[in-house]
Amino acid sequence: MTITSVKTILPTRFAANSTEKPAAKPPPEPYHAQDFPFKGYQAPQTDGFERSRAHPDTSAIVIDNGAHLVKAGWSFDKNPRFIIPPVMSRYRDRKLNRQCNFVGHDAYLDATTRGQLRGAFDPGSSVVGNWDVMEGVLDYMFLKLGVDGSNGGVDRPIVMTEPIANLGYPRRMMNEILFECYSAPSVSYGIDSLFAYRYNKGTDGLVVSSSHTSTHVIPVLGGKPLLSNCTRLNWGGLQNAEYLMKLMKLKYPTFPARITDNQMEDLVRNHCYVSQDYDRELSGYLDWTGLEDRDRVIQYPFTEHIVVEKTEEELARIAERKKESGRRLQEQAAKMRLEKLVKKEQELEYWKSIQATLASETKKEIRRILESEELKDEAHLERMIRDLEKSIKRSRNKDLGIEETEEQPEEMSFPMLDIPDDQLDEAGLKEKRHQRLMKSNVDARARAKAEKEREKARVEEEERLDREKRENNFEAWISERRANRQSILQRIKDRDRMKADLGNRKSLASQQRMKTLANLASDGPKKRRRGGDDDDFGANDDDWGVYRTVATGDQSDEEEEEDLGAMLNGAEAELLQYDPEFTENHTLAAQTDWTKSLVHGFLRGPWPFDPESQREAHQLHLNVERIRVPEVVFKPSIAGVDQAGLIQIAADIVNQRFSGTEDRARLLKDVFLTGGNTLFSGFEDRFRSELRGYLPIDAEFNVRRASDPVLDAWKGAAQWASGADFGRSSVTRQEYLEKGSEYIKEHDLGNATW
Repeated sequence: MTITSVKTILPTRFAANSTEKPAAKPPPEPYHAQDFPFKGYQAPQTDGFERSRAHPDTSAIVIDNGAHLVKAGWSFDKNPRFIIPPVMSRYRDRKLNRQCNFVGHDAYLDATTRGQLRGAFDPGSSVVGNWDVMEGVLDYMFLKLGVDGSNGGVDRPIVMTEPIANLGYPRRMMNEILFECYSAPSVSYGIDSLFAYRYNKGTDGLVVSSSHTSTHVIPVLGGKPLLSNCTRLNWGGLQNAEYLMKLMKLKYPTFPARITDNQMEDLVRNHCYVSQDYDRELSGYLDWTGLEDRDRVIQYPFTEHIVVEKTEEELARIAERKKESGRRLQEQAAKMRLEKLVKKEQELEYWKSIQATLASETKKEIRRILESEELKDEAHLERMIRDLEKSIKRSRNKDLGIEETEEQPEEMSFPMLDIPDDQLDEAGLKEKRHQRLMKSNVDARARAKAEKEREKARVEEEERLDREKRENNFEAWISERRANRQSILQRIKDRDRMKADLGNRKSLASQQRMKTLANLASDGPKKRRRGGDDDDFGANDDDWGVYRTVATGDQSDEEEEEDLGAMLNGAEAELLQYDPEFTENHTLAAQTDWTKSLVHGFLRGPWPFDPESQREAHQLHLNVERIRVPEVVFKPSIAGVDQAGLIQIAADIVNQRFSGTEDRARLLKDVFLTGGNTLFSGFEDRFRSELRGYLPIDAEFNVRRASDPVLDAWKGAAQWASGADFGRSSVTRQEYLEKGSEYIKEHDLGNATW
């Protein structure tokens, strides 16, 4: 029986450090991996369009065209009405013979739509590259905003955000779509972070915008951005998710579930934070003390096999059946033993009757009777009677529970060996041969016993010499024991490495093994013909060494037969007993104990891991990644980005590009943080504390974050669209037709022409 589950209780945790034993403590409830962001059907909102009919020239459609999320609404709204990712999926229904377009969250409906997912922006950038998708996203937004399109267009002014230093071609294409396809009466563009700064009442300051695809630092003086002094860092929320994906794939190369980009974005957003002292915290992040609080367990869906447990009544019935079956078996065994005993007693009576008969018969008759019973001689008959008596006695003692005492063997004599063969008849010669065989067996046992005693004496002598050496020259003795342990450890490593190499088909050991097999196949007979010679492999003793080479590599039989584990345990036991510097923590068992393993803490946290459990196999553990991923924006070299960090960029703009004390003071008076990548806990404090180190001691500065780093850009654009600057900064349809699609009007919140 199997079940599919993502909610379960993790096994008991053993919290341990290097000196304490594990203490039982249950792990926290795991976090569940996010499903695909499908939000279901969203109904159009037509009230905004109806409200805009009263003032069609000033009621603008505001679109924050972000690379991660597109926000759309009306200029008189407080918040955007629709927020969707700029993606689209096309699916052709063969039954209906129609093509369906799924936009935004609808594109994550099922596996079919997700397989055809396409984004509007070029990968890793905020520049629109797929205009079919962009047009589909705009269609979706206008439909959801309730634009009826009765006049063949939207009939409302449009305000749209764009990235800093947007290229001319993307703006020209956007103008053509908005004016030609949607017949917009006017269009204006502005930089998202500047809209957010204006919305938060900023005039003079340093705008730090860390968004989905990049991070910008923009100086603003007198309400005007100095874009020539702006600096870009190619790192944002998208790169954070990609970086975490790489770290997880390196950490769990055989993870059984599929890890998606959306899940990584969710993990970065909900579990990562900015460390105030990265190097210090990283050095002790995997310490056992407190690791259960720092380690986050992410549970993926899994299918676990469940063993149905029997009730106490069922277990009692099973035990009773086993007991009854055991009693029956014992009765049958007793009955069989009794039958065998009776049979032996009958045989004993029969052979004794024959022995009594032979006492009154002639030699000729005795020989005839012995031959008919297949007996060699009378001595053979006596041995049979004696063995049966002993067997019957043992059986009876066993049934009565009497312990048998070991009988001392009788002194055996072999008188027939001293008589010459010519003085013996045929029966005497047979008896002499029998005694000679018996004497050889007795001599062999005596030699084995003597050899055993000599070996025992040799071991005792070695122990005595070893004890004397330990007492007289302890330093040399302990050095030998340490060297012996290191040698055993090296042999264990070599054995494990050999096993691993044999499991890797590209290793040298596996290649040598296949080469041996290939040589055997090429050297043997290609084809056996009738009447020809068969394969003679094995005729030479060297052939049998091939099996060892193929199976275990270049190892000898002695190495295979040695129990390296028992040898290591013996060596470590001696060191524990006599070496004061060797403790339990130095043993191999302690070093491979998961409660003392840094790798185990990194991969599985401070809890035991059951490789047979599907639940635990479908778990990700976030620990050092929680501070490592957000740290890249401050130290890009961590992820291999050849750029200065955010603090160095901001300090360079303030200290190097603005030499005037007054301008520098105006910039430092208001350092403004915006963008979704600044939402990490501790980001503002870290930026404030590190920037202080690059400024003069007497410099005063203030760091603040946007009231809503994600939505303030749209809110600022909506606020700006309701003001007087909107009409002067918009490109009308007439101006577009006269001056071309590349024409742009400059204003304080937009890009400048170069």
